[in-house]
Amino acid sequence: MFGYGIPVEHFKRGMGRDPHIVIVDSGSTDPGPYQLGLGHTLVSRSAYMRELALLMDGCAEKGTRLVISSAGGAGTDAQLDDMIGMIREIARARGRRARIAAIRSSVAKDVVREGLRRGRVSSCGSAPELTETDIDETVDIVAQMGAEPFARALNEHPDADIIVTGRAYDPAPHAGFCMGRGIDPGLYWHMGKIIECGAACAEPKGRNILATIRPGSFDVEPMNPAERCTPTSVAAHTLYEKTRPDLLSGPGGTIDLRGARYEALDDRRVRVSGSAFIPSQGYTVKLEGAAIVGYRTIFIGGIRDPILLGQLDGFLAEARRRTEVLHPELARGEATLHYHCYGRDAVMGALEPLRDRVPHEIGLLGEITAPTQEMANAIAGAARVVVLHMPYPGQICTAGNFAIPLNPPENPIGPVCRFSIYHLLEVEDPTALFPIETIEV
Repeated sequence: MFGYGIPVEHFKRGMGRDPHIVIVDSGSTDPGPYQLGLGHTLVSRSAYMRELALLMDGCAEKGTRLVISSAGGAGTDAQLDDMIGMIREIARARGRRARIAAIRSSVAKDVVREGLRRGRVSSCGSAPELTETDIDETVDIVAQMGAEPFARALNEHPDADIIVTGRAYDPAPHAGFCMGRGIDPGLYWHMGKIIECGAACAEPKGRNILATIRPGSFDVEPMNPAERCTPTSVAAHTLYEKTRPDLLSGPGGTIDLRGARYEALDDRRVRVSGSAFIPSQGYTVKLEGAAIVGYRTIFIGGIRDPILLGQLDGFLAEARRRTEVLHPELARGEATLHYHCYGRDAVMGALEPLRDRVPHEIGLLGEITAPTQEMANAIAGAARVVVLHMPYPGQICTAGNFAIPLNPPENPIGPVCRFSIYHLLEVEDPTALFPIETIEV
């Protein structure tokens, strides 16, 4: 992940192997919709600048092409332009010329509306059906490009030193580089799915990885000498982020892993073969859009009293009822209040098998979302005071149920986003939504 930290020594070791291309992914929906809805980047500008300088210097020295996908995290036009600006700044500081091929992925609302009206939009995963209201409320929309825009940029702009893109399917740049080179699509999509996470397929998990692909197989090798790939570690990573272990759907088709084989070449390298690709009947791209749904305030503290912990569910239910009396917006559904009990079931919720055990302490996070920040702050203050001072059966202490580590105790978080669009759009041309422009810096 671009910006998370590239070990310089391991990167240089990889460049010493004379790679044909260097690819780094910069995007993810894992952190949620805030990047898209608020225009925030996944990491700081200083983190991007640090790693961009390393990548540009290393690739310029070797004459190797650099590909950066999903610029900024969400891959919006604004984030892509910011990344181009950083490339320009570093090139100017180095006194170096570079040619950029930029692939955009922002999508106009009218394009989505037209797709919806023509019945070409379907839900992705558990997303509800898309509505016109969802589109209207959306702040920004991007389409997740497949391999074809990368292949087009690489083939039509062979003099481009750097290819930087908007939102992309994570394995797409690796697949795009391999298209038209006599390699089975099942292999290059499988390779891309593994190495888009760097050396996360190694033991222990690492950052930099070198892949070598040919007709019939590909090899993976971590660039940290202290790490190693094994058939188990690589096969296990193939299962990562999958709804099922044998088939993985993506733009243009499905990777079929039922015949995949993993062979140890030595104690650090693994060869993979047997992966296949099943083309889909129609070509779809995933649309991602975010809308602002309110404003959030939180408070946090600890509860240590065993008497209170033994009746925590009833205590929090009564605390909620008393807060709703003070703020009827909660009862009306205009605002929400959630308690997260860390140390008991904050991660798994009702699915937690150890939920009935009484812990010796919990960390309680109160989360309030409301139409305005002022309302969220007010409800958070009331909810926090209720938890702090409300009596309960068997209470021995006079007051102070809740140990609060922060001051001020209520912390405004700001706007809250939701994925208003998380849907598939059927397209006739896999490159039509993704225009390419060249820029000299």
